[in-house]
Amino acid sequence: MDPDSCSTCPFCDLPVPSSQLQWHANAHFHDPALPQQSEQSVSGSELEAVSGDCNNWHGGETSRDNGECKMDEKISCLIGLQTRSNFYKVEAGLIALLRNCLESETENSKSILSCCIDHFQSLNSEDAGWGCGWRNIQMLSSHLLAQRPEAREVLFGGSGFVPDILSLQRWLEIAWEKGFDAPGAAQLDHAVYGSKKWIGTTECSALLRSFALRARIVDFGPKESQSVVGISVDNTVDKTRNDKMANSKVKSEAYQVLMDFVWNYFSDENSIQFGQQHVVICEKTPLYFQHDGHSRTIVGVQAKHQQNGILPYNLLVLDPAHVNYSFHI
Repeated sequence: MDPDSCSTCPFCDLPVPSSQLQWHANAHFHDPALPQQSEQSVSGSELEAVSGDCNNWHGGETSRDNGECKMDEKISCLIGLQTRSNFYKVEAGLIALLRNCLESETENSKSILSCCIDHFQSLNSEDAGWGCGWRNIQMLSSHLLAQRPEAREVLFGGSGFVPDILSLQRWLEIAWEKGFDAPGAAQLDHAVYGSKKWIGTTECSALLRSFALRARIVDFGPKESQSVVGISVDNTVDKTRNDKMANSKVKSEAYQVLMDFVWNYFSDENSIQFGQQHVVICEKTPLYFQHDGHSRTIVGVQAKHQQNGILPYNLLVLDPAHVNYSFHI
């Protein structure tokens, strides 16, 4: 593209140098002064065409008369501006590669895998150290777009692709404006676009719910587990020692509760029939797994032979921190 050539802005119809079009279009989302300047430079007939454009991203659902855009106009603008995210495409698919690896194992085990998902890794030049939450949303979205026709129709305006992090940040802000996860929105000051703010399961669920998709959060934290496993500590001289023992037991119990939950989820409460196979593909959506300081996507679970009456599990995860070429090693 010739940097000196001119293009027409899709929002205000003004001629803009092609090299500045991206910057100019993005400015319509967050620069309240831009529309007044633009409107002063166009004729009356052109004003009729541009009134109500996306001139103020945080304007909310307000009147067209004051130049602030309504929610549907914001969404329309974002659909036109969002960018497809890049990822490394594994030939034949990641799940097929993982299935082959699991089938080659000789030990006695059973594995259940979700299907059709792409791996989105954090990049040093973009989001290393803070972007794992967004990358997990991208991974979940890749599955939904590939496997759920009803989700494909509504996700990201029906674009059919997984947007980049900046676009996802805009979609989350729209979800907040719609009223999803008001406490979380307030905690992050109702703004994440262009920032390095960490996000987690609540932001993921808010974004998905804003597209009328069901999302459920299950907490396996130590405080919640105490009520589940019934741990109580007497106020004795050995309270510190007892606290450590109790915390250790709580963590152990919480770990087992988590593993049982994941197995029951992917096995559909043990309704899956393995037959002669020890690796099967299920219809379940992958899980967003949040833990201290990081998050990953659970794409399946492996159960090994029983030891002492306990069934040990391995979670099968895609980690945004892992580089894509490692899948071929």
